[in-house]
Order: sequence, then structure tokens, then C-alpha cells
Amino acid sequence: MNALIEKLKAAPLEKGTAALWWLGQMGLLVRIGGTLLCVDYYASPSGSRQTPPPVPAREMEGVDAFLGTHDHSDHIDHPAWKIWAERNPGARFVFPALREQGVAEDGIAKARRVGMNDGESVTVGGVKITAVAAAHEFLDRDPASGLYPCLQYMIEGEGIRIWHAGDTLRYEGMLAKLKRFGRIDAALLPINGRDGARYRRGCIGNMTFQEAADLAGEVNPLVVIPGHWDMFADNPGDPEAFRDYLDAKYPGACRCVIPSVGSPIYIKAEQAG
Repeated sequence: MNALIEKLKAAPLEKGTAALWWLGQMGLLVRIGGTLLCVDYYASPSGSRQTPPPVPAREMEGVDAFLGTHDHSDHIDHPAWKIWAERNPGARFVFPALREQGVAEDGIAKARRVGMNDGESVTVGGVKITAVAAAHEFLDRDPASGLYPCLQYMIEGEGIRIWHAGDTLRYEGMLAKLKRFGRIDAALLPINGRDGARYRRGCIGNMTFQEAADLAGEVNPLVVIPGHWDMFADNPGDPEAFRDYLDAKYPGACRCVIPSVGSPIYIKAEQAG
């Protein structure tokens, strides 16, 4: 087992406290109590990466569930999912139900696959995971099945609520969906934005840092973490600009933590730490 994973699993956590470890891009390890989740982790080597995988795929062990928000390789890493299915025999795999066939082709048994759609929930080790539709770049709901190809996840346990936004723009009705959950303790939001150059090479959009900050200011989580800014030179974001805009426009609304790979972020219910 990787040293970072060992450290995270061994770290003492008080009741009502979560530990978060950012893994680059939108990758996140979440530990609540004895349950460990891995969300949107891109572990495969690639010449286009600016940052190496902090945990090699074969060293990612002891995980209770792997979550993927949508079927792009930096969010559902199919070669890594095949490895994780073998090295984490008890783990479940959570993904948009519209992508069932692709996950089945990874060799993951049906009993371990959890295809989700907007508003649906699953519980893993006492931690509840609820799907919220995401618009990356559009909602793109499949007319035949009513399924959404891209999701966000709300992760809840021990009185803590963590929102992983996946890749999304804000859309009509999204804020109301989020507010129904009540107080959010931590949020990971994409800030890389979109522009003509990216569209022309097939790179679809996320919120700009201003849009993400505006959403954070309205949702008002205790802690907000900017993501999707570090991994690819041709699809960057500016976390310092995000923090500056948030602090200027919504002073005191929420605490911005610019994450560092390997540095834990501790979240306590109703108290940012």
C-alpha cells in the first residue's frame, strides 16, 4: 500500500471529522470514519500531464468505493479502474448509469457496479452518496433513458456534507437542488473555464473562476477548494484569482483552501479546520 494511503487510513479522526486529500485535477480521497472514498482520480501516466500521479494505480488499496463523475479519462480512468477492481476486491464503483457498458467492459462485476442518475443515492460503509446532474458543457440528458452522462456527488456521513462538483457549468435549477441538502461543509469546484481555443480542439467547458466563486458565494460552504487547474498546460485555471475574487465579492462567506497534493484538509461538521 502506498505511504500516502497508509497515512490517511491511520490518521486519528474524531467523530464528526473528515479528512480530504487532493490528488490533482478533480481527484479527491475522502475519509469519514472508517470509510475511504476515491473520487475522479486520474492515475494513468500520460505525456500530456504536468503532474505525475501521486499514488500509482497499483498502490491504491484499501478503498471502499471509487467514484467517477463522467466518462473522460481524467475522471473515469478505465485502465486504473481495471487495476482497482482487482486490488480492492470489496470496493464498489459509482458512475453515471448511462455509462454502464463502459464500466462493465472494465471487468467489474455487476454486483459491484453502482450506476447513478440525478437524485439517486447509495450508502457505502455508513457514508451516503447522492448524485446531482452536471452540465459539462450541457446537461445532455439522454431522451430515451432519461439518464444524465455527467454527475456531481454529495457525500454525507457523521454530520459532514462534502460536495464534489465534477465538471459542470451552473444551470437553471442547480442551486435549488444543492440548497435542498442544507449546510455544506466542503466543496470542490472546477475553475478552468472555457474559451474558443479550447472549443476548437474539442475541450468542453467548466465554470470560469468567477462563475465558480459566485456559486460558492451563494451556496456558502464552510470550505471551498478550487480544482481542475493544475494538470494540463492547455486547460489551466488560476486558483489565486479564484480566491481573490471570492474574498473580494463575498468577504467572509466561506474559506478558500488552495489544495496541495499530499497535504490533508480536515473538515469538522459546522467548523472549518
